[in-house]
Amino acid sequence: MADLFDTTADPARETPHSAPRPLADRLRPRALSDVIGQEAVLSPEGPLGAMLRAGSLSSLILWGPPGVGKTTIARLLAHETDLAFVQISAIFTGMPDLKKVFEAARLRRGNGQGTLLFVDEIHRFNKAQQDGFLPHMEDGTILLVGATTENPSFELNAALLSRAQVIILERLSLADLERLAQRAEQDLARALPLKGEAREALLEMADGDGRALLNLIEQVAAWRVDRPLDRDELARRLMRRAARYDKSGDEHYNLISALHKSVRGSDPDAALYWFARMLAGGEDPRFLARRLTRMAIEDIGLADPQAQAACLDAWNTYERLGSPEGELALANAVVYLALAPKSNAVYAAFKAAQASARETGSQMPPRHILNAPTRLMKDIGYGTGYAYDHDAEDAFSGQDYFPEGMKRPVFYTPPERGFERELKKRVEYFAKLRARRQGS
Repeated sequence: MADLFDTTADPARETPHSAPRPLADRLRPRALSDVIGQEAVLSPEGPLGAMLRAGSLSSLILWGPPGVGKTTIARLLAHETDLAFVQISAIFTGMPDLKKVFEAARLRRGNGQGTLLFVDEIHRFNKAQQDGFLPHMEDGTILLVGATTENPSFELNAALLSRAQVIILERLSLADLERLAQRAEQDLARALPLKGEAREALLEMADGDGRALLNLIEQVAAWRVDRPLDRDELARRLMRRAARYDKSGDEHYNLISALHKSVRGSDPDAALYWFARMLAGGEDPRFLARRLTRMAIEDIGLADPQAQAACLDAWNTYERLGSPEGELALANAVVYLALAPKSNAVYAAFKAAQASARETGSQMPPRHILNAPTRLMKDIGYGTGYAYDHDAEDAFSGQDYFPEGMKRPVFYTPPERGFERELKKRVEYFAKLRARRQGS
């Protein structure tokens, strides 16, 4: 995993005849205070800073995107606490390897030294492998520090999570990346041959990943140019890094949540942004079409009855045109939904009706609205007293259609928004008529 780095080289790691070390390796931090971008967790008031001050480091799960310093922080935590640092990767490690690691840690403990076991990509271990850590964590054989780019709530066992504290590491901001670029220039002993706008573009290409930035800087520093490059010249020489997006992972859920909440919040610009981000990440437009239709039903409802039709039309248009032209039809639906009046009144009413249906069990409808296709059913009162609404004044009888003895509930309360403003008038109108008819 990616690390964040210090300008101080480690002489013990270089020999006169060794191959040049990569810039990212040369700038590896030698103290936690040198780590860039994670002040919230490493400061004296942060969770890791507080643990170190108290001298009681617990097992940890470091959760964050690539290039934010997970491996470096784990290595430096071992150094700060005088623990042996052992690193494994869940991708290449099986149960026999784990047994050897645990046995070595047990022997080390017998000799008076603890072990910080750093497990990269820990979410790739299956349930049985994750369970294998538990007894060794509990008896103090190892202090586990796992690194993951995936949401631990979804990928790690509850038993493992209960024995470790989750530490969230943030992607690096542009200001963090600029600090890292300046460190790199100090190590290189020269400034990058880039104009201001090109330098900003380089930082943006890294997409919050410190290691990616240092790799890009190493490429740029190797170019032989006679003048600083502008943004367009940089773009021709470097490919923009693909945005991080996993269609089945945490980023998928984060971005669709952002899109849905932007639509619900009536912000068409933000909604279009997240819609475009998901498409750029390779999301299936059909998934987005389905989710937009769901938004129309849940968050707009009868405040704008045309919203659902607009989504279905956009979906159908996409199926006929395909990508990329059909994506514009979905973009139209995104903007329509964002600007439509919002209401979840029917959604809330349906939930309340479902709860009431569960509570009232199998109560029969009132007899006056039951069909009576046989003589026996007529004789026992099915259909007796039913008032045919079309024969009533205003085509409204006002009869009770709930089970006998059940107090009439109110589920649907339309707001004063959009088309539901008219529906609210109708609800109130029928309520008055009902009270008048039932009273008479």
